[in-house]
Amino acid sequence: MVYLQLFIEFFQIGLFAIGGGPATIPFLMDIPNRYDWYEVADVANMLAVSESTPGPIGINMATYAGFNAAGFLGGIVATFSLVLPSLIVIILIAKLLDNFSKNIYVQSSFGMIRPAVTGLIATAVYGIFRTALFTDAAGEFQFPIVLVIVCMGYFALMNIKKLKKIHPAFWILCGAVMGIIFKM
Repeated sequence: MVYLQLFIEFFQIGLFAIGGGPATIPFLMDIPNRYDWYEVADVANMLAVSESTPGPIGINMATYAGFNAAGFLGGIVATFSLVLPSLIVIILIAKLLDNFSKNIYVQSSFGMIRPAVTGLIATAVYGIFRTALFTDAAGEFQFPIVLVIVCMGYFALMNIKKLKKIHPAFWILCGAVMGIIFKM
């Protein structure tokens, strides 16, 4: 039964998460309200693991969540069901590409989908920000000034023009090193 639930949930996420991996985050944050597969606080860990492993973030997060819920096979089911809607849509679009791209209704639809996707991603960013910095493992509010200062420092550094060219893996590694230093 858990495999069917995983399939349905992640198929729906794949169907509606237009905008890529970050757009899946609001859906992933909603799953703990209905299932005991993981806690809302785990989404920050899922995001960290997904960002630091090769591959698309949405697929990595689906694999992580599915594995957490039902082991190896659960990871496969969640990943496959997340990708399936895109595969179906791509096949359909390829068949109708010429008519599809020139249709005024389709162009208008995509014009209005972009702000909706931006809102989904902004909600996800806010949720991860709040969870990662201001929620402890039990889901209770906290205000760790060190984490807030470190986050603001990273944000400032990554927006310096010369530092924007540094690979994201460097920043993740710096975060890991800082985590070790602050736990000593």
